[in-house]
Amino acid sequence: MKTPALSKTPALSLLLGLAFLSGLSPAQAQDDPLKSYLETIRAANDLPALAAAVVLNGKVVAAAATGTRVAGQDIPVQLTDRFHIGSDTKAMTATLAGMLVDEGQLSWSSTVGEVLSDAVPDMSPELAAVTLEQLLSHSSGIPSDTDDLVDLYFSDATFDYNITDQRRRVLEAWKQNVPVLPEGSPFQYSNLGYLIAGMMIETAAETPWEVLIHERLFTPLGLESAGLGPQTTLGVMDAPASHRLQEDGTLLPMLWGPASDVPPVIGPAGNAHMSITDFAIWAGWNAGEGTRGPDLVTPATLEYIHAAHVQTPHRENPPPGTPGDGGYGLGWGLVQFDWADRELLTHNGSNSMNLAKILVDPQADLGVVVTTNMPGRTADAAAGQVMAELYQQYLPAE
Repeated sequence: MKTPALSKTPALSLLLGLAFLSGLSPAQAQDDPLKSYLETIRAANDLPALAAAVVLNGKVVAAAATGTRVAGQDIPVQLTDRFHIGSDTKAMTATLAGMLVDEGQLSWSSTVGEVLSDAVPDMSPELAAVTLEQLLSHSSGIPSDTDDLVDLYFSDATFDYNITDQRRRVLEAWKQNVPVLPEGSPFQYSNLGYLIAGMMIETAAETPWEVLIHERLFTPLGLESAGLGPQTTLGVMDAPASHRLQEDGTLLPMLWGPASDVPPVIGPAGNAHMSITDFAIWAGWNAGEGTRGPDLVTPATLEYIHAAHVQTPHRENPPPGTPGDGGYGLGWGLVQFDWADRELLTHNGSNSMNLAKILVDPQADLGVVVTTNMPGRTADAAAGQVMAELYQQYLPAE
């Protein structure tokens, strides 16, 4: 998740500076200068849409969105539009787990076997011994997505079973496998691990993960735009559509329906969507380290979620949406970027048709979020440039 060192953009610095001198608050000043900056980056990288927001001391101080909802069409995005955040959902799943830990329904050392053996008996002893903490930190030995796992996610069970039963069927199909820790770091980015963690959460709470994230996270935080699955309403172009990057480099809009997102069965690993300002509110809540309401988890539990539990092995050019180096907590990476003087909480999210980035600096009580409705390395680099620029612009003087 490391990006090259970047210099500040003079144009953005000047525009923001002039706005502040005019007496406007940052929230009032954000529209034209930030939108102009984002449009420059969007156009230079041929992105359909691009949005970003900054939250400081719990307040959204800048937010803008630019571009079109569908590549090749003139359907301007709005600031309230929903963007897909992909694996940035993982930190939300970890927070739900933290709630149940605080309430005594789970512990970080709860094992898959202890919680799920009634629903899925006869697991391999090695799989049954995997802990909730290991699942959420990608250190369980459960592999990254393989062709066989992808086939399980896309199973025709989608049409015959409720989502909770589909998750049980996935684990049932995989239960005799033996998790294997790689040499060196135990880190392996595993969507299956988060699917199983979601099962543990919903089993302990006796409530589906999909209900829990709405009732216990989206609603208390006031994330009115937040939802799960494709960000566009079936038959309506009311949000930036997903886009598939084809081999020839062209974009194929995936307008709505099942093809425009990951299968719902792996929702705990990454199928949330929300507006850029709601995404910023989530970042700001984390930047407050649990000292600012709502009291979703105790400050000690949030500190545990944010802390590094494993070191990720360095990888050159990792797939967008997955970490390349640094530490990893529970749904959060901890990375020392070239343009920051301390480790920052961060994560990338992509369902291979969208891309989202989140950055949190608890020491400065600062968060930055960036989203686009295009996948791939170009989108990843452009969003990373915006994230670095906005972090440096808004970092308070110490």
